[in-house]
Amino acid sequence: MHSHFTSKLLNLKDCFVHKISHSETAVKISISTKPRPSTCPICGKVTTKVHDYRNQVLKDLPLMTKNTILLLRKRRYVCSCGKRFYESYEFLPKYRRMTNRLAAYIVHELRNATPMAAVADKANVSAHTVSRVFRMIQYDRPSSLPKVLAIDEFKGNAGSEKYQCILVDPKKRAILDILPDRRQNHLIDYFKSYSKHERLKVHFFVCDMWKPYADLARTFFPNASIVVDKYHFIRQVSWAIENVRKRIQKTMIPALRKYFKRSRSLILKRTEKLKPHEKEQLDIMLLYSDDLRQAYKLKEAFYAICQHERYSVQRKAFYDWIQYAEQVQLPEFNACITAFRNWSKEILNAFKYGYTNGCTEGFNNKIKVLKRVSYGVRDFDRFRNRILHICS
Repeated sequence: MHSHFTSKLLNLKDCFVHKISHSETAVKISISTKPRPSTCPICGKVTTKVHDYRNQVLKDLPLMTKNTILLLRKRRYVCSCGKRFYESYEFLPKYRRMTNRLAAYIVHELRNATPMAAVADKANVSAHTVSRVFRMIQYDRPSSLPKVLAIDEFKGNAGSEKYQCILVDPKKRAILDILPDRRQNHLIDYFKSYSKHERLKVHFFVCDMWKPYADLARTFFPNASIVVDKYHFIRQVSWAIENVRKRIQKTMIPALRKYFKRSRSLILKRTEKLKPHEKEQLDIMLLYSDDLRQAYKLKEAFYAICQHERYSVQRKAFYDWIQYAEQVQLPEFNACITAFRNWSKEILNAFKYGYTNGCTEGFNNKIKVLKRVSYGVRDFDRFRNRILHICS
């Protein structure tokens, strides 16, 4: 009766437990199976004649925080044709020394952004074994394209390229694919592999303010409205007011210069989010310079445009803001004005449709964690599969 419960606890089909021994770090379990008719791999005949036995050492899932070693008594059958062969097991693949569930456990643990060496320690196998198990996982290129397609790059240093490219479906918040580099010729080859019918399904193309991405969208996705990610055009205003602050603080005495530098968050924070004492500090800072007051007014006006709910109001206010920024004539805002003029249609699409690259940036953060804990992944195919495995 006790042996039956122990076998049930082990949860291996048709296995019987004969002996269990414990050490400080491992538990060894001797198991066997009932003899059953087996089919000869050569002639196909069924035989029940046992030729001999051998003991095989297997690794299994950790049990009670200890490494689990199974000692399996294997039968070797002999057929009338003279062929000798071992019986097969549902829980043990051929030519393997670990159970199926241990391999599944390794694959599951690799969904976390942890190094393979750490997974190997938990599973009581070598890092090379974990790598070999993971090589069995392959993520194919997506067969279809979504209605909303987002693209971005990240610093992966995988393969021979510094930057890799990530394709995301923002509506489903899912990674579609990872490309080995962001060069235009490679992106062209990739999207050319999809049929025109498939490419016409893309109605929105979300990207940053990098011209090759926009050119790519106009060529391969004629039905798509190009949407600039909100973060990338808002930061143009943030950069401009920061440059104004830096210019002004250079002309101040050391004590004031240090105060302005430490109070940069007051300049960038929205007025309604400031606490009473922070508003007082900000008012004092703005008294020192007309340019800083004008820059802060421009920043607040643009943030208000971004938060407005009606697109018709946003569209008019956006062009009014550009005209006003030109009239103020702050040199730090020239680059911002130029970018807004060149990308006005795409920025207005961001206001109109509301799509962003927010989830893409979230995936990029996960990729950074994976790179950090793994001390970099040089092989691109493994890097791609690991990213897709973690984020799928």
